[in-house]
Amino acid sequence: MRLSDLHYDLPPERIAQHPCEPRDQARLLVLDRRTGALEDARIKDLPQWLRAGDVLVLNDTRVFPARLIGRREPTGGLVEVFLVRETAPQTWTALVKPGRRVRVGDRLTFGQGELQGVVTGRLLDGRRTIAFNCDGDFFALLDRIGRTPLPPYIAREADTPFDRERYQTVYAATPGSIAAPTAGLHFTLELLSTLAEHGVEIVKLTLHVGYGTFQPVRTENLAAHRVEPEVYVVPEATAQRINAARREGRRVIAVGTTSTRTLETVARDGVDGNLVRAGQGVTDLTIVPGFRFRVLDGLLTNFHLPQSSLLALVVAFGGYEPVLRAYRHAVTAGYRFYSYGDALLLI
Repeated sequence: MRLSDLHYDLPPERIAQHPCEPRDQARLLVLDRRTGALEDARIKDLPQWLRAGDVLVLNDTRVFPARLIGRREPTGGLVEVFLVRETAPQTWTALVKPGRRVRVGDRLTFGQGELQGVVTGRLLDGRRTIAFNCDGDFFALLDRIGRTPLPPYIAREADTPFDRERYQTVYAATPGSIAAPTAGLHFTLELLSTLAEHGVEIVKLTLHVGYGTFQPVRTENLAAHRVEPEVYVVPEATAQRINAARREGRRVIAVGTTSTRTLETVARDGVDGNLVRAGQGVTDLTIVPGFRFRVLDGLLTNFHLPQSSLLALVVAFGGYEPVLRAYRHAVTAGYRFYSYGDALLLI
């Protein structure tokens, strides 16, 4: 498939600048994968679409304030650092501004000097490797002096106390993401409790969302694109419960493209069916039309940018014509798009 095949027209006013309140009042478009039928609903209606025995897979990564404003020694010039991926304890690849002036060997200070960094390398794409040093917990310090990055299409002040709480799932646990797994933003603790009471099994894994979620696809041939590597963890209990569901013919439903990519990364052909393996690692799995899904029976996801790797994944799972028809319906019906927008359930 070509990148241009994933185009659709989206009026700018459909791009959500603020989230729905309360979370579970966001709109939900349900696409029946067998019949192609569409139905308009709300996130709070999920219990009528999920059934006892379904396994719902959540990504419990936690967004951390990845933007740092500091100074470069010895000149004292301002520098902005956007942390992209941790490659070793307290060593990160990062985007920096002004890029031309930040050189290997430069020393950086942030906050009131509580956090220091040394530029230890320059990568081919212009990013820098920075080794940080601080007293105490690194992420706790970032919570105090860092800024929360919101996607560039949210055209307003992004680092507000509201966004720090709202651009986070209610079950976020493990810091490491520079962007939220946005399908999970719709859940409340009450909705999760209701689903559990209905017999839906809820399990968690971790995939730390990296800068690749913002990067455009730069090749017309989708098969040639690769998303940036991201770190994942699949607990043993999660793998066991998913594998039990697969053996018993129960459905596995991923919340978000991040959970999807993690599950399909750790999927293996087993003697008794397609299984997932517990463990941790790094994945650059890129799912495009033609991909053979081994684990998923359903997917809850937000509405994604045209010509993006995220939309390619959704099309791969739901089919080109049904998904693009669903998107056209969502535009016409006034759904809200992207990170703070509404959701699509393919089941």
